[in-house]
Amino acid sequence: MTPPVFDLATYAILFLVIAGILASAIRILREYERGVLFTLGRFTKVSGPGLIIVIPVIQQIVRTDLRTFVEDVPSQDVISRDNVSVQVNAVIYFRIVDPERAIIAVENYREATSQLAQTTLRSVLGKHELDEMLAERDQLNADIQEILDKQTDAWGIKVANVEIKHVDIDESMVRAIARQAEAERQRRAKVINAEGERQAAEKLVEAGAILAGEPNSMQLRYLEALHDIAGTRTSTIVFPVPMDLLRGLVPYRDPKQSPDEENG
Repeated sequence: MTPPVFDLATYAILFLVIAGILASAIRILREYERGVLFTLGRFTKVSGPGLIIVIPVIQQIVRTDLRTFVEDVPSQDVISRDNVSVQVNAVIYFRIVDPERAIIAVENYREATSQLAQTTLRSVLGKHELDEMLAERDQLNADIQEILDKQTDAWGIKVANVEIKHVDIDESMVRAIARQAEAERQRRAKVINAEGERQAAEKLVEAGAILAGEPNSMQLRYLEALHDIAGTRTSTIVFPVPMDLLRGLVPYRDPKQSPDEENG
């Protein structure tokens, strides 16, 4: 009995089968990748990076990426604490710190994190007034990031940062805010003007007290006033008369003396 003869086509088929088995058994993971290995459906270990050997049919491997993901949170309708309707969108930065939990504990960690960010964004911003949303954005970002990080810890996800990008307000509310800002600027201007008047009055009182204590200084001020008037191009010149000159022309009257006593 003659042995079977394998032709070239048979050898080619065998080579392709062996190559396919080897190709399915070899996995190469990059530096930022990890592989969650399952054996007959049960978790075995987290492998990588580098060359990984997987037994075909018996074992399966799920790749995970350890780099930071950037997820855009769609615009959310938020009603602030002072009943103002706004639309807010944000962006979140997160990464996998535990590949095992990221694959086993949640079906789709990216979708789950995005949905959780949307609900948290509405919940946190709804507790604040519109002015706080516009002025305290850094604090709101920190609050949202802290809440998300605590809730995604069970999934092996680390939320690194949350940034609110836009707070869109209705046109009528924009005009109202502009009027409020203008009124605030006018109020500050009036307060500053009043404060300047008060300080100027205090300085004038101090200057008057100093001049009253030094008669010679009053004479100097009088001469300085005459010099200033002489330098102006006016047709009418008013000469100030010192009060000391008028005291000699007006009879002295004791302010404590009554009119009857004065006439008697």
